Amino acid sequence: MNTWENMAPNRRILLIDDMPSIHEDFRKVLGNPARAAELDEVEAALFGGGTQAIAAGFELDSAYQGQEGLAKVCQSLAAGQPYAMAFVDMRMPPGWDGIETIEQLWQQDPQLQIVICTAYADYSWDEILRRLAVGDRLLILKKPFDAIEVFQLANALTAKRQLTQQAALKMADLEAAVHERTEGIQSANNALTAEIMERKQLESRLVQSEKLASIGQLAAGVAHEINNPVGFVLSNVSTLNDYVEDLLDMISAYEGAESSIGSADVVAALKRLRVRLELDHLREDIPSLMKETREGLVRVRQFVQDLRDFSRVDSHQDWQWADMHRGIDATLNIVGNDVKYQADIIKEYGAIPEIECLPSQLNQVIMNLVINAAQAIGKERGKITIRTGVAGDQVWIEVADTGSGIAKENLSRIFDPFFTTKPVGKGTGLGLSVSYGIVHKHLGRIETQSEVGKGTTFRIVLPVRHAG
Repeated sequence: MNTWENMAPNRRILLIDDMPSIHEDFRKVLGNPARAAELDEVEAALFGGGTQAIAAGFELDSAYQGQEGLAKVCQSLAAGQPYAMAFVDMRMPPGWDGIETIEQLWQQDPQLQIVICTAYADYSWDEILRRLAVGDRLLILKKPFDAIEVFQLANALTAKRQLTQQAALKMADLEAAVHERTEGIQSANNALTAEIMERKQLESRLVQSEKLASIGQLAAGVAHEINNPVGFVLSNVSTLNDYVEDLLDMISAYEGAESSIGSADVVAALKRLRVRLELDHLREDIPSLMKETREGLVRVRQFVQDLRDFSRVDSHQDWQWADMHRGIDATLNIVGNDVKYQADIIKEYGAIPEIECLPSQLNQVIMNLVINAAQAIGKERGKITIRTGVAGDQVWIEVADTGSGIAKENLSRIFDPFFTTKPVGKGTGLGLSVSYGIVHKHLGRIETQSEVGKGTTFRIVLPVRHAG
């Protein structure tokens, strides 16, 4: 048993595409350590934070038709070295198309993670789902692809395949342990309970990993679809503002020259035109409109940056020094629409140092606590207060709400996996369990104070330096 703990990372990727140039491009992105280092630096510049230690290189294999790709998958399974994921082109004449290829691949390896590469709308997403009847192992990459997006997808999906295999092996280990220990003496019950809890925690971490991978993909899409147009629109607005100022200066010069016009009719016509166009009002309103437009664009760009800060996820995360206030602010911007109709957010930040942590995971904890607080507030608008402070070599963060509170009989169970007091369909019971696991991984603790009808306060205490 415990083979899941010793499992070597699976970084094997199969590319199925009928165009040799595409294979060359993918090898430049995934098969070149120097290129990987460059992408890692670009990713760090886009998402914030220092450069990360680069994960082990990818092992990229090529097939030029669906039938050839199927043969390679069968060979890899027979050799006990399955591929973690495959990039599959949608159009590969004269052989199978991407959909048929994926159907054949999944018949041999149902756990293979797939990315469809396409520049055409051959099938709608609904048609693809109807054909393949699954969506949790399938993503779409639009051509022409972005190198960073390809790199992120490869990292996220190989890590997901790894976690899935580890979970399956661990579950098999646990089932064997349960069968063996149920035949033993009664004192083995405590060990059995601990093993079952570990299994549930592993399942909850897998759920969190898939959620963060989805958010990471969303952030990459937002960066591609919004950042570039926002950048050139912002630049154009600045240039347009300069042009408008020049035109207003020219209009002022013409007004000053009116006294030199010999024709009284022309002067009268110009005055009537100035009144009709409300020129004085335009002089006052145009600068204000340009300023508001620029501020709006800056807010859009800041929201995209906050989304990136929140969803910073790598398949191999490194501990790093981070400003918790920045992470909290980014998280509040992300969940703002879910909270603003329920409660006012009050921030009472103290002076705290940066801490050594996994920032994206702590952002997930803050998000869970803030959303839980908003859901605990009834129909009347309430308050959510976020406080921070320092005590010796530890920092603390509090999330306090004026909601319904937690009954005493439930306080001891709120961190149990899958325990929830919410109605069916309103919660999975994983949020606080995942948060507890993250805080425990940081060698910290999470405390709760609650009074029914008055509200709840969660207090997170974390060491400044991670000593693990």
